[in-house]
Amino acid sequence: MKPTDIPTRERIVTAASKLFYSAGIRAVSVDAVAEKAGLTKRTLYYHFASKDELIAAYLDGRDQPNLALFQRWFAEAEGGPAEKVAAIFTNLARAARQPKWKGCGFLRTAAELADMPGHPAIKTGIAHKKRVEGWLRDVLAEAGAASPEMLARQIVLLLDGAFAVVLLNRDASYMETAGAAASTLVKAALSAR
Repeated sequence: MKPTDIPTRERIVTAASKLFYSAGIRAVSVDAVAEKAGLTKRTLYYHFASKDELIAAYLDGRDQPNLALFQRWFAEAEGGPAEKVAAIFTNLARAARQPKWKGCGFLRTAAELADMPGHPAIKTGIAHKKRVEGWLRDVLAEAGAASPEMLARQIVLLLDGAFAVVLLNRDASYMETAGAAASTLVKAALSAR
């Protein structure tokens, strides 16, 4: 498929995603996104009223694929719920060992927009993190874990904390350590039922 066969809006979001994830949202200009998409800036603004709208679309495009990836890693892992939760962290550690890994796009964007809590991208990031937490709550409740809401929140905190520490230290073993802690929490919640 030639680039011109891809719908224009999708080309713009794809270009923005690559640039925003690799360099950060503030470092990337609308001109750079338009150039990477092979379009004029005017065409980009025809599809997106502002850079802020484009940033939100970038994160929105990451939402379902990221959640689906976590769900697939969980489903494909052998063992019970504790091992399946740990598998998410193991797979994230594997990804973090790749040279192009830059951490969680949602958290990095939130850090860049920390002074703009009402920004559309912040709202998109909040919704994504809530979906991940809700999915974890549901699978843990189905497994019979005690206090699945609290357990899901603890796992999300371990995930996001590990993203931050791994990005800071460039040491993926922190992700594996967080996975071991999550596994311990899940085992304790299952034995408490």
